[in-house]
Amino acid sequence: MEIKKDIFQQILIIVNTARSNAVRRVDTERMLMYWQIGKLIFEEEQQGEERAAYGTFLIKTISDEFQPQFGSGFSVRQLEMNRQFYRTFPIANALRTQFSWTHYRMLIRIDNPDKRDFYIAETEKNNWSARQLERQINSQLFERLLMSNDVASVLAVAREEKTPTNAKEIIKDPMILEFLGLRRETAYYEKDLETAIITHLQEFILELGNGFSFVARQKRIHIDGDEFFVDLVFYNRLLQCFVLIEIKTTKLTHENLGQLQMYVNYYDRYEKQDFENPSIGILLCTDKNDAVVKISLPTNNNTIIASKYQLYLPTEQQLIDEVKKEIEKLDHPNHE
Repeated sequence: MEIKKDIFQQILIIVNTARSNAVRRVDTERMLMYWQIGKLIFEEEQQGEERAAYGTFLIKTISDEFQPQFGSGFSVRQLEMNRQFYRTFPIANALRTQFSWTHYRMLIRIDNPDKRDFYIAETEKNNWSARQLERQINSQLFERLLMSNDVASVLAVAREEKTPTNAKEIIKDPMILEFLGLRRETAYYEKDLETAIITHLQEFILELGNGFSFVARQKRIHIDGDEFFVDLVFYNRLLQCFVLIEIKTTKLTHENLGQLQMYVNYYDRYEKQDFENPSIGILLCTDKNDAVVKISLPTNNNTIIASKYQLYLPTEQQLIDEVKKEIEKLDHPNHE
């Protein structure tokens, strides 16, 4: 007798799904266990007259009692995190069961409530794994978006209370491309950077932001007998438009902007459908002069964006310095 081969694949899918669900259930129960322990510690702690001293004594006593039997889950550090977990998320029904304990462990370390709410909303909306959440926190996504938006706007977009209408609401400057594995001291060409992006396309789309899908690489366009090639073409379903990306491994020039503007004009005239919004061009460069960008483009420009890229994760101080520069530009717009 002959057995259909696809039955083996179907059984494998069932087994793997069951295993994944079991792992998620175990992690959810662990997360709820930590929350309940944190609640007990917090409530007991409030009964002591000298709360700080009593809290330290309480956690040490609980750890000495249970760690020999249950291991590191009852270390002093873990119990302190449990208490902080409950203090940060005091409503049990508000806990997201799709989040693992690793998600929450990173979230409770964020002191700024707006920043924490942003990462909760983005993680839920994009189904980020714990590793993806960690990468976005380490690359300081929230701070980078604040460079061109206010807190209310950033949170509204993250919570899907507001649909982005401007590319600057979702496109970051700078973009952090540490996942490409390229180093600043290494000589490389634009095609090398482009190839690295294609190799790490999933991570690049994650860095681009919400709603992006890949369309083409080195897209050929014909203009009156001449051939040109757009480095990368994406589509954004939130903005409902094509997004063209040109890569430069040098400082931006006005010629680069002119070239990208030509590509955007071509797409608007020959590729865009009537129901779609005007195409957007992003020029990725190692450095840029914002004054040159403003002078080179129309005053009402909303379609050409110059974004620096970095091949390493920025430090908190570097982001603070960038924010200060943006504030100074707003305060002194004629002194760039």
